[in-house]
Amino acid sequence: MTRILSAFLLAASTLVASSALADEAEAEACVRQKVWDDYGDGWSIRTLTSTTLKSGSTRNYLVTLYKGNEYQVKTCSDEGTKNIDVLLYDLDGNIVIQDDSTDGAPSITFKPEQTATYYIVAYGRELGPGQDAAAVAVAVTYR
Repeated sequence: MTRILSAFLLAASTLVASSALADEAEAEACVRQKVWDDYGDGWSIRTLTSTTLKSGSTRNYLVTLYKGNEYQVKTCSDEGTKNIDVLLYDLDGNIVIQDDSTDGAPSITFKPEQTATYYIVAYGRELGPGQDAAAVAVAVTYR
């Protein structure tokens, strides 16, 4: 009986892990398509990553942005996510720019006046019904 229970728990944990990865894969595929779509307009990829956010939580990324370049931060979340926010903070904690969308795929564009280090923040503002976490992919592009 213990072997059967152990096998069941192992199979269940594998299934849960696989569905979490599938959600991040969905979000990442979406943001990769956005990046590819912009290559023709001269945009290049700087960073692309994915994460899982619980409702009300954030994921922060420290980046240096260079004067003379224009940057886009593009995001995608998994299906059913209501509202993800993306914000850019300076090192003093001031909001430099934030998206004004109310969906699961916000983006911002920024051209720094001087080379500086910033925080890009992905914020899980509102998840969909029955969701306890959202997979979110973030890409930083420049030209």
